[in-house]
Amino acid sequence: MISVEQLSGALDEALWDRFVKEDARSSGYHLLAWRDVVKNAFGHTTYYFMAKNEHGAVCGVLPLIFTKSPLFGKYLTSMAFFNYGGVLAHDPAASQALLKAAADLAKSLQARYVELRQSEALLTQWPVREKKVSMRLPLPADYESLLKSFPSKLRSQVRRAQKEGMTARIGGAELLEDFYQVFALCMRDLGTPVYDKNFFKIIVDTFPVDAKICIVSLGQKPLAAGFLYGHRDLLEIPWAASDKNFSRLAPNMLLYGAVLEYACQSGYKEFDFGRSSTDSGTYRFKAQWGAKPHQLHWYYWTAEGQQIPELNPDNPKFKAAIAAWKRLPVPLTKLIGPPIVKYLP
Repeated sequence: MISVEQLSGALDEALWDRFVKEDARSSGYHLLAWRDVVKNAFGHTTYYFMAKNEHGAVCGVLPLIFTKSPLFGKYLTSMAFFNYGGVLAHDPAASQALLKAAADLAKSLQARYVELRQSEALLTQWPVREKKVSMRLPLPADYESLLKSFPSKLRSQVRRAQKEGMTARIGGAELLEDFYQVFALCMRDLGTPVYDKNFFKIIVDTFPVDAKICIVSLGQKPLAAGFLYGHRDLLEIPWAASDKNFSRLAPNMLLYGAVLEYACQSGYKEFDFGRSSTDSGTYRFKAQWGAKPHQLHWYYWTAEGQQIPELNPDNPKFKAAIAAWKRLPVPLTKLIGPPIVKYLP
């Protein structure tokens, strides 16, 4: 018999993180620390469900972020703002119990839908979208071996940035200003509202060992930047940006070269370039490094009469807004972007 309850008290919190750390299929975003990141950065209410068997042992967990958007209504996401999350369970019975708890919660909150971002398929009748893949690259023990496996054109592009005098640095909070300078510019150019800088500061402060920043600079000017997060043997780059005005100098190539070197030196076994649509430009960029697609499965529960949401830049409804955003001054986007993006999961 499986029982599901909301997380309560220090003992449950300890049991939760132990369960996540012991399950090889977990993502870092299942850890409880990310609950506090979301709360402190965005102020959203969170619901963390834990499944236990008849002996009281934890057999599944499900973190949920509740968003109450002025534009898009109420919805639950696992995990909002990140690529991964969802149900983590030892068996189908625990998984089904957690799915039911999520649907019941959505009904009680009068939410439009629940979205679960799974890296593995679930046994469920919930509708699923499989439009996205994560691009992942197995890593050797040393970077030189990886470098030799790259096509000669790719190696020459990495070296070109170095020949232009660019340098790469990897560190923590001391690089946050440079990261945000490039990131905010890139988001404006993409027509996407930018996160508040404090969001990234909270992450670095919460994960001083696992979260790092990489900056590629020409002199004192940052031209490319990446935000890194490691969990177990996997290092991912959830956010990367470069100044398009310097694209011909290939700073983004040096960025990824430096990040992959850091990943090998740090003992990671796999690098996650992030999610892409199959055969898109970003997909092909990542594939040239040798990355292979890993299918992602996004599951949905929807309230009666509701459709699966289309809150993404590919939706034609947002075309005019994206075009207008691209024309805004960057300082203005830093001011008005954060209050908007907190409602975009």
